[in-house]
Amino acid sequence: MNGRALALTVLQALFLARVLGQILVVLVAPAWLPAAEHWYSGLLPYPILLPAQILLLMFMSLVTYDAWRQTGLFFPRRPGTRRALRIAAYVYYAVMLARYALTMALVPELRWHGHLIPIAFHFVLASYVLVVGSAPAKVASTPTASSPGAKPQSG
Repeated sequence: MNGRALALTVLQALFLARVLGQILVVLVAPAWLPAAEHWYSGLLPYPILLPAQILLLMFMSLVTYDAWRQTGLFFPRRPGTRRALRIAAYVYYAVMLARYALTMALVPELRWHGHLIPIAFHFVLASYVLVVGSAPAKVASTPTASSPGAKPQSG
């Protein structure tokens, strides 16, 4: 079982659910979901935010696919790359914690609701980066012709 790839898949599915929920709220505004203003902070206008989120999901799909294969362009093999991703994830967490603290301090009427959805899903994205950066340094490879117990290749 590939626990990291499974974690990436779950985190990506959570982010996809957030994007789909946001689209549903904008198009239909069901009463059982929070109002549109709770789904984004207003830092980016929605016509820019949605395509950016879709591009991010497409990129995440490439990364997750390579995580399942444990190889590929988006599978971080170098220790320095993995370390940089982990550091970036921790900085991302810290920035989101600071954003939450400032929002609660400066706009107390938003406490426990209002703009928490974006902050929560930034934690999801930071977790995704952390898991990518936690990729194993060495991955078991398939036996080669020179490996003990390998079957001879024909053709």
